[in-house]
Amino acid sequence: MTTGRILNIPNILTIARIALIPVFVAIAYWPTAASVETYEGTGLRHILLTAVFVLAAVTDWFDGYLARALNQTSAFGRFLDPVADKLMVAAALIILVQWQPTITMAFAAIVIISREITVSALREWMAELGARTSVAVSTVGKYKTAFQMIAISVFLLNWQPLEMLAYALMYTAVILTLWSMFIYLKAAWPYLKQP
Repeated sequence: MTTGRILNIPNILTIARIALIPVFVAIAYWPTAASVETYEGTGLRHILLTAVFVLAAVTDWFDGYLARALNQTSAFGRFLDPVADKLMVAAALIILVQWQPTITMAFAAIVIISREITVSALREWMAELGARTSVAVSTVGKYKTAFQMIAISVFLLNWQPLEMLAYALMYTAVILTLWSMFIYLKAAWPYLKQP
């Protein structure tokens, strides 16, 4: 049996993750001598941004784990948890695109954000048909999330020796993003092709 309480520990962690987003953005654009527009050198700003993003990623894992371990799953948590993830990732990607306004970074951000919108809409539509379990989270989707979080963290750290690694991780995430979207669309295709 699950609890229906909104203010349980997992949901508080999820709400805290959303509350970190304005903190994250404020750190990214707080006026300092260093220019955020030119994505210059690793400094306190980048260390703080990476710490906030990693903290959000860790709470993402913890809230799901605690919800199951403490038997505190709720409809509110099932709704808000994926929303919190997508909001933080979108905020980080938008900041990274401004810092590195290149086609490679913009393409990665567009693919990742577009996939999240597409799959969210697909899940909502499938739920209306009573077939939401057909588009449940896949293993590939979990790998995609892991690579995405690590890649963004490395980019936020802005340590030059890790730049190639960051791009490799990001484009692995992009490939997994497209692959997972294909899996969801394939599962939904029998419903989509109906008249």
